Amino acid sequence: MPGRRLTGADRQRIAAGLARGRDFAAIAADLGRPTSTVSREVARNGGPGRYRAELAQLATVRRARRRPQAPVPAPTGLDEGSRIALIAELTTALVGTGMPRTAAGVLACLLTAETGSATTAELTGRLRVSPATVSLAVGLLEQHGLIRRGRDGRSRRHRYFLDEDAGLRSAVVSARANQRLAATVLRGAGVLGGDTAAGARLAAAGRFLEELGDTIIRFAEQHRAR
Repeated sequence: MPGRRLTGADRQRIAAGLARGRDFAAIAADLGRPTSTVSREVARNGGPGRYRAELAQLATVRRARRRPQAPVPAPTGLDEGSRIALIAELTTALVGTGMPRTAAGVLACLLTAETGSATTAELTGRLRVSPATVSLAVGLLEQHGLIRRGRDGRSRRHRYFLDEDAGLRSAVVSARANQRLAATVLRGAGVLGGDTAAGARLAAAGRFLEELGDTIIRFAEQHRAR
């Protein structure tokens, strides 16, 4: 029925369809849903290349459990200079992981905010960048499931909220990227041949990346189960 919510099984079928290269219309027809339902579901959870059924289901459960709360004033224990220094330090650390600077700055602001949230106006004032620049950074963070959008109380302004599973999602995204890289490296080792120095080097690197990705994902699944 088109009106019912997507289930975990539906999301598994969406992921399987994407993996086979099927378009949204074909996947939607299999589910008996409008194409727009499938396209919104995939866009909300990383896009066709990053969609994972288990993470999409987890995000839906989390969203159902909570509604954005009205912001609470920040505590007065930390002076503004110290807060700015902390945000700068966190931003630098996040950039070191490969995150673009503005996205790192947005995430650092949300991590240090008492409510775990901020509006576009607050972010532009804090980071001294344009609203368009903040919008691009927010889009990237949303793609990876690190933040979500809500409304600012009764107003029509958007407020961005740090996702409770931001750390878990970030680790899983990184692990999936490692696994894709490992598969490519191991294919390269096969092309070069294991009896060559370059082939042996690629094979060792590929096995390490593959094992690293598997370990992170197993730990993430165990953490989520707890």
